[in-house]
Amino acid sequence: MRFSRLAGIAGIGFVAILVAANLLLTAAGFPTPSERASVEEIAAVYATGAGSLRLASALLPAAWLLATVFAVGVCARLGRSERGGVDPWSLVGLAGVLMQSVVFTSVEATRLALMSAAEDGSGDVAGLWGLHTALFGFNQVFLATALVGFSMAGVRNGVIARWHAVIGFLAAVLLFVTATTSPYGVGDTNPLALLGLVGWLLWLVWIVAYSVTLIRHAPEPSASTTGADTASAGT
Repeated sequence: MRFSRLAGIAGIGFVAILVAANLLLTAAGFPTPSERASVEEIAAVYATGAGSLRLASALLPAAWLLATVFAVGVCARLGRSERGGVDPWSLVGLAGVLMQSVVFTSVEATRLALMSAAEDGSGDVAGLWGLHTALFGFNQVFLATALVGFSMAGVRNGVIARWHAVIGFLAAVLLFVTATTSPYGVGDTNPLALLGLVGWLLWLVWIVAYSVTLIRHAPEPSASTTGADTASAGT
């Protein structure tokens, strides 16, 4: 299988895991960072929903692995820029994907620490929830970085359509605005949090569209490569 097709499958798998994990948490009643909830309510949910949180968290290492394969596949598909070097915008996109995986690892670790503090009644639930909210909010800037980098490189190199790039840029703007205003959501409600949700949903659509492009338009092996493989097989 061509790596481009494998990366496309990885992108769709990444989205599927994210949707499944979020459905698990939503069904268990976990509050989102944009919701206004008392410390007692947060502690109660994290104590009673520990099973759902553990299961959702157990899915995420696979999601981060698939996200990395997807991002590298996009970079490989974009190839070289018109000057013969690596398109710098594709590196911006790759950096965004890698950074969001790192930061969201911290988000998930904070959720597990919240669960532990809520279960045994020790620890600073309010402080951990504030840390979780801040990390969750700031993480959106890295989603925006990935969207801008891969959308710009994709449309410059003719890999994606303009409508696809427009979705990417729109989602990036919404996520960046929400990340910028995220400090106002710590200990309160971010008035622009809904924009972040819309941006996140557009981000999922953007990934699926990019994944389909990678699967359908995977580059075929060049004639020189095929000839070299044939000659190697005959020796």
